[in-house]
Amino acid sequence: MAESTSSPGRAAKGADSQRPDEARTRRDEVLASLRARREPASIVTLASELGFHPNTVRFHLDALTSSGQVEQVTVPRSGPGRPALMFQAHRGMDPAGPRNYQLLAEVLVDDLGDDPEPGRRALRAGEAWGTRLGRARAGAADGTEPLIGLLGELGFAPELRAGGTQVGLHHCPFLELATDRSAVVCPLHLGIVRGAMAELDPSVRVEGLDPFVEPDLCRIRLSRS
Repeated sequence: MAESTSSPGRAAKGADSQRPDEARTRRDEVLASLRARREPASIVTLASELGFHPNTVRFHLDALTSSGQVEQVTVPRSGPGRPALMFQAHRGMDPAGPRNYQLLAEVLVDDLGDDPEPGRRALRAGEAWGTRLGRARAGAADGTEPLIGLLGELGFAPELRAGGTQVGLHHCPFLELATDRSAVVCPLHLGIVRGAMAELDPSVRVEGLDPFVEPDLCRIRLSRS
């Protein structure tokens, strides 16, 4: 049913108050209309085609633009006045589509696990990645402070303990994999820490990583040369 009889204020409010499933359906219709076109379309054109109020179309276009599924484009002005806002669907894979990094991680961990020495290979891979991460942050400060910051960014919820000779990790960003494939994931974590620390402060040596010393704690052991 067309919404053109509603006032602009009421139409905008109605778009905000739509049920999630109704709003999603209408948003999908706006996106499908743009994808079916070869040329950009204006809000008025889309509203007329879909039978929506222009404010409703604008509401959904704002959301689609924010998610990267729709792009606002500038067209040459053909006459006096401000050019109309034109929109087109993003040309490429849907940036708002689902991701499955868990599957990717499982594939890579399983591949490492098939190695005759999975822990050693995972350690080397972690060291290479940790070196890159540490090199990007080297020089900011000495000691363990940069390491704590890096591990925090990676999601380990680190805590300096035992007078600076230990780092407690209160969260594992790969918990499911670490539980089922600890022979690969834990050496990988150790390698990341060693590689990063070698760049951040070579005087601090990473002695080892003790996984799950408590149900909610893994421990990195450090020493200073």
